Amino acid sequence: MTSQLLEDITQKTKKGQHKLRVINYLLVHQTATMNEIAKELYVSVPTAAKILQELQDAGSIELQGKLEIGIGRFPVLFGLSPRGGYFIGVDVKRSYLNIGLIDLQGHISHEDYGIPYSLENTPEALEVICQEIQLFIERHALCQEEILNVNINIPGRINPVTGYSYNLFNFFPDRPLSQTISERIGMRVSIDNDTRGMAFGEFTQGCAKDLGVSSALYVNVSWGLGLGLILDGQIYFGKSGFSGELGHISIYNNQILCHCGKKGCLETEVSGQAMCRKVQARIRAGENSILSPIVAKGGDLKLSHLIEACQQEDMLCLEVLSEMGLQLGKQIANLINIFNPELVIVGGSLADSNGFLTQHVEASVRTYSMSVVTRDTRIETATLGDRSGLIGACMLARTRRFEDLAR
Repeated sequence: MTSQLLEDITQKTKKGQHKLRVINYLLVHQTATMNEIAKELYVSVPTAAKILQELQDAGSIELQGKLEIGIGRFPVLFGLSPRGGYFIGVDVKRSYLNIGLIDLQGHISHEDYGIPYSLENTPEALEVICQEIQLFIERHALCQEEILNVNINIPGRINPVTGYSYNLFNFFPDRPLSQTISERIGMRVSIDNDTRGMAFGEFTQGCAKDLGVSSALYVNVSWGLGLGLILDGQIYFGKSGFSGELGHISIYNNQILCHCGKKGCLETEVSGQAMCRKVQARIRAGENSILSPIVAKGGDLKLSHLIEACQQEDMLCLEVLSEMGLQLGKQIANLINIFNPELVIVGGSLADSNGFLTQHVEASVRTYSMSVVTRDTRIETATLGDRSGLIGACMLARTRRFEDLAR
């Protein structure tokens, strides 16, 4: 993508806006004929042809065969060029980073997983993220000028439109975190919440990819509990970017203090941290588990311990997980009654590939939701696993580069 085209669509000239709409249309539909573009832009076919030719000259789109319609002359298909630009996605976890690169067509060419990292709310931890992005570019010999956007998924409350983070790295309240990072690494930067990133990854490249759905709820059951909403094919942010705080709905009278500062949140009973607390307490009360030796030595259980124990079919851990699934399903039933989605995706660290958690969620949903509402809602286990956040970050980096200009 040439600098002239980027300047053209950034300055919001009429022709530039037409080109931007073509790019955004192809981001959603992958390919289009000249007639389809003309209808999308409300212009004549000759005008559409000129716009498409200029986009081809700029290296943004290319011919991608012909549409076989059975009779007559087959119309030419246009699609985004993989060489039109590149996008970096960064998925920030509690103890590691995942960083990847996609091209303009959305194909992932580089993925680095498990980069050691300690998530702390300090300037030093933020600096490590910036350093790792630059090391990723150097490691894969990337041309920084061809990278059109970097999107970073961060836990906590994020406003992706303004670029502010309200929980982590909020050291400069007078300017957005995205701007701070952008100035540090010398590239355009956008940020988003980690659960929304995982939701977008599963929706665009995971279990929802070939289902033809336009609405989905993604439930992230990891150390905490989050929700990503896809409505009419678009991520729903809410007014301030804080949509999806499922874990902080007040449900219980358990007097357990949540990290949000309130008591009785859903997350205090349904989350990885809640599961650690429950399993540890039951082992200390005399119940047996393959994790008993860790507790006996005075150690604290970690989420990785629980995941491994569940994979080994530890009865105590599976019993606690099933109880959590039933409680979670009751709240998802309420969400289904409200949103009537086509798909519910159960994902996150505790959503194992064999669907154990999903089975209990679904059983509870069928019990507590109205059948007339639920019968058209599919409940699926996420398929991308740990890749969902990175793929979502990469896809968001691409979408946000042009979506922001269209606002």
